[in-house]
Amino acid sequence: MSKPNVRLRERDPAPVFAALGDRTRLGLLARLSDGQARSISALSSDTSLTRQAVTKHLHVLEEAGLVSSLRVGRESRFTYRPEPIADARSYLDEVSAQWDGALGRLRALVESD
Repeated sequence: MSKPNVRLRERDPAPVFAALGDRTRLGLLARLSDGQARSISALSSDTSLTRQAVTKHLHVLEEAGLVSSLRVGRESRFTYRPEPIADARSYLDEVSAQWDGALGRLRALVESD
């Protein structure tokens, strides 16, 4: 039996996946992914969401590291941070490689009989 990959245990991708598991938060990230900082007012315009709802979702994204905020006067401006997405993708690549290895070993065992 192979030893689990230590890198998988070094970081916890669960907050990123939890944050990405909401359609509203995905939409907010899509709007921010162009690299422009936006205020809560700007992010809530053209939607049926209240500023309070947008604020709640942005805080979840910020806790997961997917956005950062900067106070400008009385407003907070939010920007997209791609690093957690890259980390999550790396995590999924590592899990995929482990599954590929396990399935390869299973195939070799089945075919050897």
